[in-house]
Order: sequence, then structure tokens, then C-alpha cells
Amino acid sequence: MLLYYITDRTQFEGDETSRRRQLLDKISEAARCGVDYVQLREKDLSTRELESLALKAVRCIEAETRNTKLETGLLINSRTDVAIAVGAAGVHLRADDISPYVVREIWTKSGAKSRPVIGVSCHTDSDVARAQGADFAVFAPVFEKHDAPGVSPAGIESLRAASRHKIPVLALGGVTLANAGDCLDAGAAGVAGIRLFQQGDLAATVSRLRGL
Repeated sequence: MLLYYITDRTQFEGDETSRRRQLLDKISEAARCGVDYVQLREKDLSTRELESLALKAVRCIEAETRNTKLETGLLINSRTDVAIAVGAAGVHLRADDISPYVVREIWTKSGAKSRPVIGVSCHTDSDVARAQGADFAVFAPVFEKHDAPGVSPAGIESLRAASRHKIPVLALGGVTLANAGDCLDAGAAGVAGIRLFQQGDLAATVSRLRGL
């Protein structure tokens, strides 16, 4: 079961410096608790700011997983160049982004030794079909989101259909501890979320999800 934490520093209180510090603390905690992937999704940052934050996030994860059996990969949202520059595990692509095959070509030409981990955002069954070449698809929104009441949820049956493709599919959008099991029963390979991982007791959340 894959656990995928998507970051949003704006949900933390305080000024910008405090929010970034809290975000890095949460990324460290995620690595310590065994979350599989962290998607750095701070889309409002300039390239230089994103690179600086991403580099600190990579170091946080390395500090928590060094000399342990834990592995947490940092994926940079839609910025292959930044991911390569900071030594991240890979990238997360939008549904209308460049193809995973292009990312792999860029990665190889950069001289990076590791194979990139690639996730793709998907909102329809067709999106998932087009995501071939990625390591997994993130399908959303499965359930209604309180912060996006105008967005119609895809529902469990759409998730079930999307999960029939050969690529692993993670459920995103309104996923909670109460309904995560339904996502797995529908064929999802794991769950993704912002609040699910960023709020509350993360160690307890991971433990309960691993127990499903």
C-alpha cells in the first residue's frame, strides 16, 4: 500500500518563514513514519525558492532515513529541472504535462544515475490510460472535498474502473481514515492526501492506514 503525502505550506499558521519550517518538520516526520512519497507541491514559489526548499526537503529525508530500512522519495511538482538539480527521487506531472517518456529521456541525458519515480495526476479513466510510462497515477477527486464544494467527486466506481489499468492508481480527494479502506477495496494501490498526512498525529495515521 503506497502512502503519498502532498504538501501545502499555506495550511500552517504563522508567517512564511514559520510555514516553511513547519513544512520541513512535517516532511521529516513523514520520512520517519515511513510514508512512501512526498510531493512538494508549492506551486506559487519562484524557481529559486522552490529549489532552495526542495534541497532542504531532500536533506531532511536523508537525515531521517540514513542507516535505516526506511525509504521516502521526494517528488517535485511538474519541475523535472528542479528535481534533477536537488537530487530528488522524481517528479509529479499534471494530466496535461509532458509525457513520462520525455521526463525519462531528460533525466537520462542529465547524467543522473538513478531512475526517476514519476507520478501523474489523473481525473478520468482516459487520463489513467494515457499515464502509461509513469510509475503510478493519482486519481482525483474520489470523494467530495470540503474546500472545493463545486467540484464533483468521481466516486468509488470511477476509481474502481481506473484501477483496472496496468498502472498502480492512488486515490486522492476527500480521502480519510474512515473511507481509505473503501479505496483499497476498489482496487487502489494506495492513498494520497494533504490534510490526511499534514494534520493530526501522522504516526497514528500511518499505522492505521498500514493496518487496513
